[in-house]
Amino acid sequence: MANAIFKVPQAVNEPILNYSPGSPERKKLKDTLKELRKMQVDVPMYIGGKEVRTDKLKKLSPPHDHQHILGNYHQGDASHVKMAIDAALAARNEWASLTWEHRAAIFMKAADLLAGPYRAKINAATMLGQSKNAFQAEIDAACEMIDFLRFNVQYMYEIYNQQPKSSPGVWNRLEQRPLEGFVFALTPFNFTAIAGNLPTSAAMMGNTIVWKPSNTQIYSANVLMEVFKKAGVPDGVINLIYVSGPVAGDVIFKHPDFAGIHFTGSTEVFRNIWSEIGSNIATYKAYPRIVGETGGKDFILAHASADVDVLVTALSRGAFEFQGQKCSAASRAYIPASIWGEVKEKLVRDLKSMKMGGTEDFTNFINAVIDEKSFDKIENYISNARTSDKVEIIAGGNCDKSKGYFIEPTVLLAKDPKYITMCEEIFGPVLTIYVYEDSKFDETLTLVDNTGMYALTGSIISQDRYIIDKATKALSNAAGNFYINDKCTGAVVGQQPFGGSRGSGTNDKAGSMINLLRWVSPRTIKETFVPAVDFRYPFLESDN
Repeated sequence: MANAIFKVPQAVNEPILNYSPGSPERKKLKDTLKELRKMQVDVPMYIGGKEVRTDKLKKLSPPHDHQHILGNYHQGDASHVKMAIDAALAARNEWASLTWEHRAAIFMKAADLLAGPYRAKINAATMLGQSKNAFQAEIDAACEMIDFLRFNVQYMYEIYNQQPKSSPGVWNRLEQRPLEGFVFALTPFNFTAIAGNLPTSAAMMGNTIVWKPSNTQIYSANVLMEVFKKAGVPDGVINLIYVSGPVAGDVIFKHPDFAGIHFTGSTEVFRNIWSEIGSNIATYKAYPRIVGETGGKDFILAHASADVDVLVTALSRGAFEFQGQKCSAASRAYIPASIWGEVKEKLVRDLKSMKMGGTEDFTNFINAVIDEKSFDKIENYISNARTSDKVEIIAGGNCDKSKGYFIEPTVLLAKDPKYITMCEEIFGPVLTIYVYEDSKFDETLTLVDNTGMYALTGSIISQDRYIIDKATKALSNAAGNFYINDKCTGAVVGQQPFGGSRGSGTNDKAGSMINLLRWVSPRTIKETFVPAVDFRYPFLESDN
């Protein structure tokens, strides 16, 4: 039996490939896109290591080409949720007792598979299934997912190495036990890496998982599951099911072995989940861990001292990369009147140069929003803006869903800083700008902090260090990830742990040790080498 104290490889961020013309990665990715478009995949659920199929087939199509069929997935029902829970519980003891270095090895292997033979496939699946361009897919499905796996292994190692002090004659030890029961991972469409991280981060710490992805992310989730199986994740450790949220919740949140939820999605859904867990609290063996990253109404605040080119780039990228479908996307901006004219001219110029279309054409910066429901919601905000006297459309605004769910990058100029699109999360390529008088910067700081219920990301653009300091302090509770002279998106694992508070979630910081600590329950062990043999203490002795 091995008795070494193992060390894991030092985690480093995966290099981002640039997919420039003539590069080998560009050719490989284009070839993979063509290959995947030619085939129709049959996507089963994975429960207890078995592929589970039903008679309810649902089609998978690219959002930018919704008549094309990539394949079909098998929709499940409540019976499959129960099967997944049973499989997770059956696998729990063996998985939890497996020595940690073997769990680490599995997920490090998964990272290497994604970095090597599966890189083009996971990126292509994300490009086709979620309409991400090549660069957005690369930084998400490949690099961020690889980073989550590698850095989480390192954090796991560091957690296990944290031990208490011992006094003479005593050896104090601390062990980190998996939660008692199963963990439910409920994942979103917009980041393949989030969809992969939510189940694997909890599994890495010895938990077993019931994983329900968004229906619009199933195509790339299937590739992730292929990687996990190839890496050696044992049967029943991660169980992947395709059911509606209410169906899953009705079974999971009434089960006595429900131990926790790892969630990314809307604030409304998360609040409903929290309420349901609370109403069932007496049912559970232990208090469930509730970890969630939810919505955002993320801001860019500019000062009169801002470098206009830096500001415009932060707005163009922050608001419109991946069609604004990032929980961190810049959705509201506050621009001083003295620089607004130049900002407007350069921002409109940027938007006019952005090509829109399918992801297979690498020259397209803008692709489609995720589905018809999202398209209709975003279009409604734009339509209402056209008829409102409180806001003006200064760029974009055109929408077309005949072939794909395409919405032009749209910029609104609000006369009222509390206009609806300055307050509500839209989750699409719509940026609303409010122009303030330069002399009212302090009032604008208060306005930024008090608008809406969210506190996820935000940034200050300024060349004045006193202003940067003032904004950083005044907005300390307005964003869990705060940026200085940069866009408010693009958090990197191991560099900017991600999460917000207020209506934006529990701020348990994906991509950090903080998150992994939520999936363990510590036990302190004290061993006394020469224990007492008499209950009497010296103070009890008489003075005589």
